[in-house]
Amino acid sequence: MELLSALGLSIPAGLNAYIPLLVLSIASKLGLIQLSEPFTFLGEWWAMLVIAVLLIIELVADKFPVADSINDAIQTFVRPVAGALVALAASGNVDTINPILIGIAGLVLAGGVHAGKSSVRVAANTSTAGISAPVLSTVGDISSLGISIIAIAAPVLIILVIILLLVAFLTLRKFFKSAAHKVRSFDSSSDKHSDDYDRRI
Repeated sequence: MELLSALGLSIPAGLNAYIPLLVLSIASKLGLIQLSEPFTFLGEWWAMLVIAVLLIIELVADKFPVADSINDAIQTFVRPVAGALVALAASGNVDTINPILIGIAGLVLAGGVHAGKSSVRVAANTSTAGISAPVLSTVGDISSLGISIIAIAAPVLIILVIILLLVAFLTLRKFFKSAAHKVRSFDSSSDKHSDDYDRRI
């Protein structure tokens, strides 16, 4: 179960790097999970404060169309690392698997989720001119919090979470890409009609 919790926490790191870290830190403080060495510092109050400040910055930056693209570019490096960090920290007494493999798995899971999120956001920003950014960001934050809690409270459900995330990413990406195509077709049609009208005048 500790391994499932560890890898499960790396998944929401791909949506928001700091939510699973903060949840893990609080869970450690409450004695719900044991942090592995040398990551016990994540259970300290000063670490919680630093993570909370970084979380606030992330929450704000990810809600605006231009800022969210810049933030996603930066987070391309941060989120996978956070996934590896949280997986290693939450692995606790898991001694049957090399920590390097756990770290790599956490990095890959977080990186994959981040890639999926970024592809959806690019398609959404293109089709809605950025209007959907705060909505998608909020949904991502809530999902990150929910998955983080599930990873600690009911880690056996993590496999189901992975399947649901994959379906959600593919569905949303297809929807927004289709919407973007319709917008471009409409603009092209409007320009053509405008040119025809100008020629008749």
